[in-house]
Amino acid sequence: MTAIDIEPRTFDPDAAAAFADRVGSLIDGAAVVLMTAIGHRTKLFDAMASLPPSTSDEIAAAASLAERYVREWLAVMVTGRIVHYDAATRRYSLPPEHAACLTTGAPLGNLAVYTQHAALLGQVQERLLRCFVTGEGTRYEEYPCFHQIMAEDSGQTVTARLFDSVLPLVDGIEARLRQGIDVMDAGCGRGSALLALAARYPRSRFVGYDLSREATDAARAEAAAAGLTNIRFEARDLTGYAERARFDMVTSFDAIHDQADPAGLVHAMHGALRPGGVYLVQDIGGSARLENNLDFPMASMLYAASCAHCMPVSLGQGGAGLGTMWGWETAQAMLQDAGFHPVVRHVLPHDPMNVWFVAWK
Repeated sequence: MTAIDIEPRTFDPDAAAAFADRVGSLIDGAAVVLMTAIGHRTKLFDAMASLPPSTSDEIAAAASLAERYVREWLAVMVTGRIVHYDAATRRYSLPPEHAACLTTGAPLGNLAVYTQHAALLGQVQERLLRCFVTGEGTRYEEYPCFHQIMAEDSGQTVTARLFDSVLPLVDGIEARLRQGIDVMDAGCGRGSALLALAARYPRSRFVGYDLSREATDAARAEAAAAGLTNIRFEARDLTGYAERARFDMVTSFDAIHDQADPAGLVHAMHGALRPGGVYLVQDIGGSARLENNLDFPMASMLYAASCAHCMPVSLGQGGAGLGTMWGWETAQAMLQDAGFHPVVRHVLPHDPMNVWFVAWK
């Protein structure tokens, strides 16, 4: 064998120093992200948004929290350039431009919701390390608070825009819902969207299925509290689902990619629809090709969520482990292969991370 001479790459000390600075910034940013999750969970951002410039005592009192912890949290927010600090008066303020993406009902969407994933992934790190060695998967119940986070996410990307942005994608569906049709949500989670539909369209009948009993129990309790009698929730593994021509509309909101058999589920939903029925699908809008996702919103976070949750959960069910960033191209091809026609793809202005498909039978 002839040796091949390869010219060694010249070490660039300036590039090395710049990269070290970037790594340091990432570490610092990770700390800010974790503390932003604390600010979201404790409602500190909401409290500060309603206050004038205030002391740490005043902020802690408004949020009913311990001042010493609030003061240290504020220090992270100030050095992270999220909260403004007036050293002369020792008062803190959350600029309205920052509150616009960090508070409940924020006009730009509450991005603080997604910071919770960092804390969640940290909690499962040891479990994930074992998976790297063994190649095994995980189970939904191994992720504390996952369904609570997803419910918050769905609440602002789906439920809050359901009637002004989402349903209008499906021609004629609102009139049919008012008249009364059968609707299934496959992978309903805590059922936020389905509950809103059931309340608005009392003549229609709704059923939500999800693998997690914790999620469906929460959804069932909320339906009972709201006095809704046209909806039911059931903990059910949809692998092998085979009911035929039972529904007029099926929905799946951010639920297909981590199934054990995504293609099988899509085919089953085609079979479950009556002729003329529609499958409304929301899923992650990244591409199946890594190089196309370099500028996709929060791509690194989505790949991390995939590595730590969506991919291993699918593998844990004996599935293919397609992952969060399975790609809109993959989703569209699955819908078409299942027999849906036409399949129309949408990206909504309020939801750049997701893609929406309206698939007709």
